[in-house]
Amino acid sequence: MTKPPVIQPLRIADARLGVRHVFVRDLTLECSIGVHAHEHRTRQRIRVNLDLAVREDEGPLADALANVVCYEDIVTRVRSIAGDGHVKLVETLAERIAAICLQDARIRSVRIRVEKLDVFPDATSVGVEIERFSSMN
Repeated sequence: MTKPPVIQPLRIADARLGVRHVFVRDLTLECSIGVHAHEHRTRQRIRVNLDLAVREDEGPLADALANVVCYEDIVTRVRSIAGDGHVKLVETLAERIAAICLQDARIRSVRIRVEKLDVFPDATSVGVEIERFSSMN
């Protein structure tokens, strides 16, 4: 099986603006998603990609996890959302993921891509990509 072409990551990091790029690539999960009756009976594989523009603090990182946005926490929350009952639309799932990411005041913006992987035999994936901005920045 050949791996699908990788979509080039966004250029989000910007030292002049004090922005760090935190990302999660190709998180593959099983999710109850879709509008059709057969999609309510069987979980489907989805792929989630996240790009977070994170405001850097003025002080040093001090090699402390508390001083950065933890991608492990983000992934855990995305897994929880994907496992939290049936969702009809990939758009709804993407919005829910964006909302949990933006709860962290350090995150200025988020770009979320949610793809359903097994919908059409002649397509690698179908889905949606959204970008949302924090109202706090």
